[in-house]
Amino acid sequence: MKYIIILGDGMADEPIPSLGNKTPLQAANTPTIDKLAALGKSGILHTIPEGFQPGSEIANLSVLGYDVPKVFEGRGSLEAASMGVSIKEKEMAMRCNLICIEGDNIKNHSAGHISNEEANELIQFLNKELGTDKVKFYPGVSYRHLLVIKDGNKSIECTPPHDVPGTPFRDVLVTSQTEEAKETADLINDLIIRSQELLKNHPINIKRVAEGKDPANSIWPWSPGYRPRMETLLDTYGFRNGAVISAVDLIKGIGIYAGLQSIDVEGATGLYNTNYEGKAQAAIQALKENDFVFLHIEASDEAGHEGDANLKVKTIEYLENRIVKPIFDEVSMWQEPVTIAILPDHPTLCRTKTHTSDPVPFLIYRPGKEADKVMSFDEFTVKEGGYGELYEEEFMNTLTETGFFKASYRKMKQKFKGWNK
Repeated sequence: MKYIIILGDGMADEPIPSLGNKTPLQAANTPTIDKLAALGKSGILHTIPEGFQPGSEIANLSVLGYDVPKVFEGRGSLEAASMGVSIKEKEMAMRCNLICIEGDNIKNHSAGHISNEEANELIQFLNKELGTDKVKFYPGVSYRHLLVIKDGNKSIECTPPHDVPGTPFRDVLVTSQTEEAKETADLINDLIIRSQELLKNHPINIKRVAEGKDPANSIWPWSPGYRPRMETLLDTYGFRNGAVISAVDLIKGIGIYAGLQSIDVEGATGLYNTNYEGKAQAAIQALKENDFVFLHIEASDEAGHEGDANLKVKTIEYLENRIVKPIFDEVSMWQEPVTIAILPDHPTLCRTKTHTSDPVPFLIYRPGKEADKVMSFDEFTVKEGGYGELYEEEFMNTLTETGFFKASYRKMKQKFKGWNK
């Protein structure tokens, strides 16, 4: 048996008036996904452990079966693995966004989805001007970059910029949770202020403003942590090999720590204009060579952050027509069966333009196995699914059928809670 997870980042949502009070999943035309739901079993999955913010780093670690409180060390350290940056002892890594500030408020988290080329030049410039033996900037993809601080203290409170559009940036600067971390918090806030002075008159930003684009006029570091210690999925679930396909450094980094080969696809952008066909073909080829493939598509999440419901519907239909259908059509002809799972990692609401911790829908299709009564795939139909309600690592245990009793334990405990009192 081979396995593929097709994850539509942020695909879940709430009913939206402009869509006739349907969610984007309900409004989208998804015949192949619905067919897989009808042939398989569905459920709802809690991907955000109690006490954690609903970020993609947390949700995707949960989807892949990790005990988040034990392994999570910040988003930056995960992305560093994808970028080929080795995080050493006594080094703290942070995601470092290039953002747009308008007046004193955070306008957006992405500097208008700045291009790789423009962003690379700006990060190299900032590293030259602000980098020291203690501080290093590393360029990533579009607005997503890396800041590494030697002897940094991760006991600080940082605000993800995608959670606070329209907020005065000074209201959400870094704060320290301990007296020992105050030096680190002050250093990061100083870098933010100095970056604004350096970036406001940079030729790239002058050109972007002249073209009617948002300038990348500030950095925004967040999600601090040290090098994580994670068991590989190969060891945990007995896969001989596996692969991860994503345009996003965060997901690539998680995959690398998980022991998966990271496969790059030319033209993969993380947006609605990504190379869907290239990703589908890469996934098919990877399935021929590997036991497990994790295929991540970012576009729906970005549409949600933009608050664009119609674009979000379009990204889901692209996932249907250009990812799910060609993969299903291909693997259906194989002699070796392929289990297909489809789900988001978390909801990204168009109304608020942010993530939530609400559970997400999922389906698992196993060739030749008994189906449940769910006939289509959305946030509501799956509540009647055969898998019921799962939590975090229970999904991967259920997918691989290696942890049926473990996957049922939490539900049994809840059902019989207090029976012996």
